[in-house]
Amino acid sequence: MFQTFPTIKNVFYTIIVIIGVPANLLGIVILSRGKCGISTCTTRYLMAMAMADLLVVISEVLIYFVIYYYFPMSFLDITPVCSVNVVLRTAAKGCSVWFTIAFTFDRFMAICCKKLKKNYCTGKTAAMVLTTTGILICLQNIPFFFTQEPGVIIDNVPWDCYTKQSYFIAPGWVGFKWFHTVLTPLLPFFLILLLNTLTVRHILVASRVRKGLKGEIKGENHRDPEVESRKKSIILLLSISSNFILLWLVSIIEFFYYYTKGMKYNNAEYIFQQVGFMLQNFSCCTNTFVYGMAQSKFREQAKNMLTYPIASIIPLIGKSNN
Repeated sequence: MFQTFPTIKNVFYTIIVIIGVPANLLGIVILSRGKCGISTCTTRYLMAMAMADLLVVISEVLIYFVIYYYFPMSFLDITPVCSVNVVLRTAAKGCSVWFTIAFTFDRFMAICCKKLKKNYCTGKTAAMVLTTTGILICLQNIPFFFTQEPGVIIDNVPWDCYTKQSYFIAPGWVGFKWFHTVLTPLLPFFLILLLNTLTVRHILVASRVRKGLKGEIKGENHRDPEVESRKKSIILLLSISSNFILLWLVSIIEFFYYYTKGMKYNNAEYIFQQVGFMLQNFSCCTNTFVYGMAQSKFREQAKNMLTYPIASIIPLIGKSNN
C-alpha cells in the first residue's frame, strides 16, 4: 500500500484539477449573473469562496502536485518561483477557510441578530469584510517566502524549494508556525462549530415560538414564509459548513495526534496525514456541487449553462441539413 500510495495520490490530485477548475469557474459565472435568488451579500461571499477555492486548486494542486510530478525541473522549480508559489498556495488556502468563516458569521448575524442584520448583512459590508480579510491573510503568509532554500544550484540558478531547518527550531519561526496553524485551520474549525451550534439553537427556539403563535402545536397547518426563508438559509449554511468540517476533520485529528505523540510518523501514520491533505484540497472543488444541492435556482442556472451549447448547435445542424 505504501509503495502504491504516491501514484494513488497523484491520480487523485489530477482528478481534483479536472473537476475543481471547471466546477469553480461554473460557480463563479453563475453567481456573478445574480439570478440565484439569494441576497447580494451572500452572493459576494459565495463568489469569494469559489475564487479562493479555484486559486487553491491551481496553486496547491495543479502547480505544486500535478505539474511538479509530471513535468519535473520546469521553470516552476526555480527557487524564487516555487517560493512565491508557497506563499500563494498558503494564502489561497487561508482565504478559502476564512471566507467560509465570514460567510458563516454573516448568516449567523442574519438569522440570530435581527437588529444588526440591516446594517451588517449588505453587499457593501461583505465587500469590505472580504477585502480586509484577503489583505490580512496575504500579508500574514508573506514570511513563508523566506522559509525556503534551494536544493541545488546549477549554473548559478537555484533549483527546488526545501524548508529551512531553522523553520523547525528557531523560536521566532516556531512561534510563527504555531500562529499560522492556529489561524488555519484550528480556530476556523471551532468557530464554525460554535456559530453553527448557536444558529441552529436560535432557529429551533424561534420555530417553536412561531409554531405556538400560529397554532400549529394544536394540529393546525399554516404556511409560514419566515420559517421557509430561514429553512433555505440554514440548508445552505449547514451544507457548506458540514462540507468544511467533514473534509478538514482528518487534518485536525492528525494535528492533535502529531503533537501528542511527538515523534516521526511510520508509514500508516504518514498515509493518514497525506489523506488529510488530500481531503483539504478536495474540499476546494465541492462547494459548487453543494450550492447545486442546496439551491434549486442555482441548479436551474447550471443546467441552462451546460445545455446552452448543445441547444445552440442543434438548430445550426438542422439548417445545414436543409
